[in-house]
Amino acid sequence: MQKTGKIIARKKYSMTFAITGAAVFILGWVLFYFLDPAVFYDLGLYVALVGAAFGLYGLRHLTARQYKGIDVEISASTAKRFLTNNAIMLALLVMVIVIMIMEPRFMKLQVMLDILTQSSTRMTVALGISFTLLIAGTDLSAGRMVGLAAVISTSMLQTADYANRFFPDLPHMAVIIPIILSVLACAVFGLLNGFLVAKYEMHPFIATLAVQVIVYGVNSLYFDMEPNKSQPIGGVRPDFVALGQKKILVIDGVFPGISVLVPIAIFFVILIWFILNKTVFGKNVYAIGGNREAAVVSGVNVFKTIMGIFILASVLYGIAGVLEAARTAGATNNYGNGYELDAIAACVVGGVSLNGGIGKVSGIVSGVLIFTVIQYGLQFIAVSPMWQQVIKGIIIAVAVAIDLSKYRKK
Repeated sequence: MQKTGKIIARKKYSMTFAITGAAVFILGWVLFYFLDPAVFYDLGLYVALVGAAFGLYGLRHLTARQYKGIDVEISASTAKRFLTNNAIMLALLVMVIVIMIMEPRFMKLQVMLDILTQSSTRMTVALGISFTLLIAGTDLSAGRMVGLAAVISTSMLQTADYANRFFPDLPHMAVIIPIILSVLACAVFGLLNGFLVAKYEMHPFIATLAVQVIVYGVNSLYFDMEPNKSQPIGGVRPDFVALGQKKILVIDGVFPGISVLVPIAIFFVILIWFILNKTVFGKNVYAIGGNREAAVVSGVNVFKTIMGIFILASVLYGIAGVLEAARTAGATNNYGNGYELDAIAACVVGGVSLNGGIGKVSGIVSGVLIFTVIQYGLQFIAVSPMWQQVIKGIIIAVAVAIDLSKYRKK
């Protein structure tokens, strides 16, 4: 295809972003030290982060092999393509700026850290559900599996002196045992999801909807057992709660620390990136999503790959459920309700196509973070919960519409 716009050398394009990013980064720290924190809070840190993002973007384009020797075209068509591909993200960023103007306290560093903490468990769910989206499927049972893992883990990890113990005579056990049991319980239902989709070629929407109902029913029956009788589970052991509430890198009077959930989420981001980009299994996932018939012809074992997708996804849901229970120090059978919709929306906003075969881990991360920022921001400026649902629904609808329009011709 012949380029018709202005052509800029890749090195010049990359260096422009890298140098601009470095300048903005330095400006951010200058603002952080000289602006009145009572008025501007931690605005300088946000400016520095924007600069860092620009700089990293420039360095990536300068060093990545895929861009080597390819010049950059700047034209009306490339601008339109950029706006189409990033319309939702740009709109949400504008909304964030509006929230900051309406409520300057949103610029506090603690707000950013709270958003990262809230994003962590949802990130794990989104990473799991992204596998099902990459094969042009979905998983509606994700949220209920989060609730199942939360209930099972907390029911076995209550303090000995708690008045309303789920299992009054259960002896003290290592934290890892209930965690493993919780994840395995989710894996069983993930196996069922995969079997229905792979063996009977049932549409993932129907298969996972059926499993969603089953999981919620099983969890509710377990939650209603004597002597608990559907009472919220509390009195959770401190060693388990530490998994979700412990702070690291705390510097008294300087830095409040980061939740341990953040590095855990980063670990899973790196792990899933490695699986999708550096393993045969990951390449098979993209192959099935891109063209299932071609994948079969090329020797991909579709049955095993789909089974692996749903089992891996369910394990991630289980881990997210355990971490969410630890973060909140309790659980009910309604934990995780609706998480799958938020995860799907975050993935689509981050560039994962519902048509399958297209999506990056970096996009999923940005989608989850931006979606969490919007939810947190709307709560921060006291928007009615009903209006929050309306806005969330509009975001999902627009994101899906844009995604479908991009591939309609295909």
